Amino acid sequence: MIATQPIRDDSSECPVLVVDLDGTLIKSDMLEESANDYLATNPFRALILLALLASGRSNLKAKLAQTTRVDVASLPYNEALVDWLKAQKSLGRTLVLATASHKLLAEHVAGHLGLFDEVFATENQVNLKAERKRDALVKRYGERGFDYVGDSRADLPVWRSAAKAYVVSNSPGLVAEVRTSGNLAETFGTGRKAWPAAMIKALRLHQWMKNLLVFIPMFAAHIFTNIFTMEKAFLAFFAFGLTASSVYLLNDLVDVTDDRHHVRKKNRPFASGNLSLLTGWLAWPSLLLVAFAIAYAFLPIKFVEVLAAYFAVTLTYSFRLKQVPVLDVLTLAVLYTMRIIAGAAAVSVPLSFWLLTFSMFVFLSLAFIKRFSELKAARSKGAGGQIRGRGYSPDDLEMISSLGGSAGYLAVLVLALYIQDANTAHLYQMPKLIWLACPILLFWISRVWLIAHRGQMHDDPIIFAIKDRVSLATGALFVAIFALATVL
Repeated sequence: MIATQPIRDDSSECPVLVVDLDGTLIKSDMLEESANDYLATNPFRALILLALLASGRSNLKAKLAQTTRVDVASLPYNEALVDWLKAQKSLGRTLVLATASHKLLAEHVAGHLGLFDEVFATENQVNLKAERKRDALVKRYGERGFDYVGDSRADLPVWRSAAKAYVVSNSPGLVAEVRTSGNLAETFGTGRKAWPAAMIKALRLHQWMKNLLVFIPMFAAHIFTNIFTMEKAFLAFFAFGLTASSVYLLNDLVDVTDDRHHVRKKNRPFASGNLSLLTGWLAWPSLLLVAFAIAYAFLPIKFVEVLAAYFAVTLTYSFRLKQVPVLDVLTLAVLYTMRIIAGAAAVSVPLSFWLLTFSMFVFLSLAFIKRFSELKAARSKGAGGQIRGRGYSPDDLEMISSLGGSAGYLAVLVLALYIQDANTAHLYQMPKLIWLACPILLFWISRVWLIAHRGQMHDDPIIFAIKDRVSLATGALFVAIFALATVL
């Protein structure tokens, strides 16, 4: 919070303090919050929203306020501002919430915080913004009869009629414009991170490491020396990366309420308010469109079909399957395996039964670790009953551990059977050398499960493996064994 020279030291001279809601009291926007809640169960409802918007913003706000249930307790509040408002309230000031959001939503927020004596908001076809908000406040309290806290240029008419102006913004230009009115009292930071950093975090570019799986069929078929094939594989990697980032954005939008109740996920860009929900709803289809344009223009049609199937399965997972026990982890394993299928389609090589079976069991084990870690954290905090947004409870820990460990060990068995397959001898100069990979994989599977049991596992075991030195060394040794078996 950056203080400026106060206009008046005694707040009792103007006891009424009016506060804006969207972008001021909360880092988000209530229209976007209600629209996101409306779309979270069915993104195709966007067409209905466009029709409602065409009939006027006030109609849109009324419809959303009546048909959605925004969890106001978990909204990303500007905590520094809330603390300041509590201090002002303790001084005996009258606090008023004045917002362009619909009155139903504004009253829910006011009721949750318990700070406001009166609420002005959009209702009866009147969108309470800019001049309309100023007129309503001046009519109620008189010119210069209130102080006002706002965040945007739409608030300039209100600030000009206020006794004191309080600005919640990181924009020096807006602060300078308000200062010209001569009543700027104090400025507050928004509490939001810079837009580029928030978007990069939301895209989860580090998760693109998972898409390296598209290269596996090319290496397994020993055709990686062909430049044309490498180009196809890299284009497939990039298209899958864009699709995955699109899915991550959509998934975070759908899960925003659940994420706000999670100890770590509440810091994600949408949940924390660092990135607007509207930005997410515009970005994810754009990324998806670019991904499919690349795939259609440069890659075989079979790859496009697999990419479409991957997106369809991911949508089904995001909206339903992630809440169904066991089926959720099976779906995650399928999604990982589909990357390998896509890689084979991109470079036009036949699928390997052994590779697909091995992939399913390995990634099923890792998916179970992901759920185990979430439940382990919940149990350590004394949580009981079903975990929010999931179909599991902490009582399922032992069963999940048993199933996940078994799946990992079955992957080792599949690897051993692959070594004994007659076709393997045609791909490697010394196939028996691959036997060394079996104890290495046994070691790694056992180790990650041991770490998970100790409560030291990241929610996502893939990300843990990327950051863990022992896992990286184990992976390098695993690859080296296959390379030596090929050339020796």
